[in-house]
Amino acid sequence: MKRHVTSAMLLCLVLLVATPLLAADGAAIYKTNCNTCHGPTGAGDTPAGKMMKAKPLGGADVQKLTDAEMAALIANGKEKMPKFGQKLSADDIKAVVAYVRTFAKK
Repeated sequence: MKRHVTSAMLLCLVLLVATPLLAADGAAIYKTNCNTCHGPTGAGDTPAGKMMKAKPLGGADVQKLTDAEMAALIANGKEKMPKFGQKLSADDIKAVVAYVRTFAKK
């Protein structure tokens, strides 16, 4: 019995430590997929962002969107913004949404 309890405790410890490591990294995903147009600050002030008229991600127009609306925009694209739904997993998109929320103007 003691052996089973120890094994169960070890499994729980491993899961607690590993879960955050397996979580999608919104900042890294953003940097790889969004940075070219939206820029490191989300302002959309890169040459590509200016050409595409990318909205500032910290602005009210973007920040007022629900998480579901923002996720749908990322997945399905809009106007000149490409679709990322087949490139990114649902967890990746959720992580990017959380990262975009950090651009909110305070």
